[in-house]
Amino acid sequence: MEDHEKIDKARERIIEAIAQNIHLYGLVPSAGRQFGTMFFQNEPLTLDDMTEKLGMSKTSMSTSVRALSELKLVERAWKKGVRKDLYKVTDDWHQSFIDLFSIKWQRSVTLHSAAIKKSLAEYEELLQNPTLSDELREVVEIDISKLKYMKDYYNWLERLIDAFEDQRIFDLVPKFERDSKN
Repeated sequence: MEDHEKIDKARERIIEAIAQNIHLYGLVPSAGRQFGTMFFQNEPLTLDDMTEKLGMSKTSMSTSVRALSELKLVERAWKKGVRKDLYKVTDDWHQSFIDLFSIKWQRSVTLHSAAIKKSLAEYEELLQNPTLSDELREVVEIDISKLKYMKDYYNWLERLIDAFEDQRIFDLVPKFERDSKN
């Protein structure tokens, strides 16, 4: 096997692994192949370049690059003399993950916290009702206990999001820790 073929095979293995796992970012495998292909380029690419390399339609490339950009995995680049839009893989994967994690989980925390707050208020109001049966009072108290557990969980999750956003997470899990096997 020629050296070029070995390089192509090694790259293709990584590109396929990215394609298989890109669903974690809510994207389809073709976007993963596009991202993987862009990763191995030393120059930013136009949509035409990507279309040629991947054999996919320009529309598909455009849709994927927009999705990759929204997740901050890909960014626009500039090159003197090039009038078409150029794109490259974002340099800081750690920050891309933090952004994705924070945006998705903060949305979840906000939604759940609002629902919990409203339900707790309604349950507290129910407990003030002197005609509430003992059976229903017990149900409400059990539900309140469950909602307080959920509230504690979402408070913890909010602190975790904060640890990601202010990068304290890297005090616990350093960005680079060399494996003794490599």
